[in-house]
Amino acid sequence: MITKILPLKVEGLEYSINGLPLLGPINLEFRPGTKTLIIGPNGAGKSLLLRLCHGLLAPSKGTISWQGVESRSFRQHQSFVFQHPIMLNRTAAENVEYPLKIRGIKSSDRHEQVYGALQSTGLTNLANRSAQQLSGGEKQKLALARSWVIKPEVLFLDEPTASLDPKSTQDVEQLINAIHKSGTKIIMTSHDFSQVRRLADEICFIHKGKVIEHTSANEILDRPKEPTTQPYLNGDLLI
Repeated sequence: MITKILPLKVEGLEYSINGLPLLGPINLEFRPGTKTLIIGPNGAGKSLLLRLCHGLLAPSKGTISWQGVESRSFRQHQSFVFQHPIMLNRTAAENVEYPLKIRGIKSSDRHEQVYGALQSTGLTNLANRSAQQLSGGEKQKLALARSWVIKPEVLFLDEPTASLDPKSTQDVEQLINAIHKSGTKIIMTSHDFSQVRRLADEICFIHKGKVIEHTSANEILDRPKEPTTQPYLNGDLLI
């Protein structure tokens, strides 16, 4: 894939509500070619960072730039999958078709792309079923199909397997790897250390709204440098 928007640079990023600082200041750079997993305790700011990078929220201070440019127009090259994805009150196929439709893709072209995405995610047999009737794992796979169909350069995933059983988690992780291999940059939050070891190429560890470490997965998991990191990896509660 020829990069259109990466690298993503976050510089002096801060986010506050009513004067209460929740995140930052943060300086980060996300480059293509790796799966980046963001870890940290509950309330550390992981999901908040994803929403800011995707443009769902505006920062209180700092900049978010794509290839050195600050612009919301880059949203068209990104997708976001929530922990509990919102399904339209339509069939599974119509849910996957929706992002293509709002992008002005011709109806004749949409059909092939929709069923290609459903086939890639193992959901072809559910194409005509109401998305509201699907299981949790099926909904998450459908959310991935809906995101993958637009061939995003960056896919943000917010704890996509947190509520799933082991088999559904395995299916979703296999899809994440397939999406990564297709050329999409994965930026994902997770609280599951086993999953982090399975998926991460690099890790960004956040605590109290600040980046503690951001380096290769092997470095952080096996040779953490900061004093806060190892206790967190050990399962200690960080206050």
